[in-house]
Amino acid sequence: MNAVVTKPSISQDAAASMMLAAVAKARELSIAQAVAVLDDSGVLKAFVRMDGAALVAVDVAQRKAFTALYGLPSHALFDAIKGDPALLTSMPLVPRFTMIGGGFPITVDDVIVGAIGVSGGTVDQDIECARAALHALDAAAS
Repeated sequence: MNAVVTKPSISQDAAASMMLAAVAKARELSIAQAVAVLDDSGVLKAFVRMDGAALVAVDVAQRKAFTALYGLPSHALFDAIKGDPALLTSMPLVPRFTMIGGGFPITVDDVIVGAIGVSGGTVDQDIECARAALHALDAAAS
């Protein structure tokens, strides 16, 4: 029996780079965002609340990222559960979950190593900023 488990997790450097890429995209779009990068256990690894970002965006960004740790973008959760009345009714009661778009799992070699959540703009803007961060990670890995 193994007494220790080793699992991949996003590095601080990668989390910071992703956060900066999301901020750069937000600036390009002229919006103020909160950006949260969580490790594979749901613990905050990198975070920024841009000047002017709404206070509520702090919590929502983290919820979007936490939701994405389950393997789906936060905006895809509703479609995944809409056919199951028990899940559809219960999921909003689960702490730290949201079905608002802007959260994505972070994968390396098909393994979830963390998640990113972005909040502060429209859902489409939040998704665009999160995707910019994912693209920056992919570019750095190439």
